[in-house]
Amino acid sequence: QVQLVESGGGSVQAGGSLRLSCAAAGYDTSNYYMGWFRQAPGKEREGVAAIDRDGSTFYTNSVKGRFTISKDNAKNTLYLQINSLKPEDTAMYYCAASLWVVATKPLLDTTYNYWGQGTQVTVSS
Repeated sequence: QVQLVESGGGSVQAGGSLRLSCAAAGYDTSNYYMGWFRQAPGKEREGVAAIDRDGSTFYTNSVKGRFTISKDNAKNTLYLQINSLKPEDTAMYYCAASLWVVATKPLLDTTYNYWGQGTQVTVSS
């Protein structure tokens, strides 16, 4: 059974940084696409970053240059480094894991098969 457990969220001031982690159990992070999504109150879930089996990365435009997705296959852990946080980054952040080796839309939630419970990021101005 696949389990994804996020950690690292918190409350920070604008301009601050956070590093989110997603520990995967029952899943091999080296073989498939993984991603980070977020959902703010009253808004749809949004794909913010994804990484493929070879380490190629994908970002939504609003986070390019500020967010960095990475993974440590030896630890079966996915990361999201978030810098220069803005109040509009406030959301619940979710880790997602797919069973796809190739994905045409890595930031689309239907690409993913497994989801974590989320970790809250709150940014104050």
